[in-house]
Amino acid sequence: MGKIAGIELSPQRVAATRFAPSPNGRLHLGHAFSAMCAHDFAKANGGRFLLRIEDIDGTRSRPEHIEAILEDMGWLGLVPDGSPVFQSRRIASYRSALERLQAMGLVYRCWCTRSEITEALRYRSVCHGPDGPVYPGTCRGRTDEGHGEYCWRIDMAAAAEQTGPLRWTDLAAGVQHADPMQFGDVILWRKDAPASYHLAATLDDAADAISHVVRGMDLFAYTAIHRLLQKLLGLPEPLYWHHPLLLDEKGEKLAKSRLSQPLSELRSKGISGIESIGQLRQGKLPLGITRSSP
Repeated sequence: MGKIAGIELSPQRVAATRFAPSPNGRLHLGHAFSAMCAHDFAKANGGRFLLRIEDIDGTRSRPEHIEAILEDMGWLGLVPDGSPVFQSRRIASYRSALERLQAMGLVYRCWCTRSEITEALRYRSVCHGPDGPVYPGTCRGRTDEGHGEYCWRIDMAAAAEQTGPLRWTDLAAGVQHADPMQFGDVILWRKDAPASYHLAATLDDAADAISHVVRGMDLFAYTAIHRLLQKLLGLPEPLYWHHPLLLDEKGEKLAKSRLSQPLSELRSKGISGIESIGQLRQGKLPLGITRSSP
């Protein structure tokens, strides 16, 4: 297969990949790079490239952002195979998966607010995971009914005991030991929206027959959670490639929250998206933009 985005990857079977943005803001060059990696990987392996819109993020998911994503993809020349897939049309499948985990006794209700969790962590030794302080399990084993809205958390210890040791394969980093315990009892069903990213993305990849999950290095550690859910729910195990990230002048990844320049601004200046993708393929980055190590 040769190189994708300048990284040597071993030849693979026919691939199905996806680019899955959330319509809660404008795409930036980091998104373009990720979409390019997924697109080029699929095409280099005689496969298909899917566009999935992760539009279940409450009121933050906006129709105008969906339109902008479609415009940006066309401008970049990264045409998906088939129509876009929308998470908002799959809520029933997420609910069904949650009910299966409920029947297995592996999830529990949690009424804790963020301030209550912060307060609880003040009075005990704190475990830290990739996301920071780990939820202390306040509601685990709780028998009384709380008040107000609640989320559903997975009992990670019970789930890990059921699955046993897990591994997964990254095409660049090799075989990895999956350690979901480092995250603690993560949320699978949110108070303010349906399924969490972990549950929805894992189910979607199976439903869309994604053979190779191509995404940024910032999601590398989360794969442990996804492998756990795949094992619990009897889902197929894809291969992974976590590609490098594009970084700004401060060495931080490009992000909507940091107001990284949106692609729409580049388009409005008459810049060619197809030429921009061509430069990214050659490893040529705009002034001030660098790339993290593979």
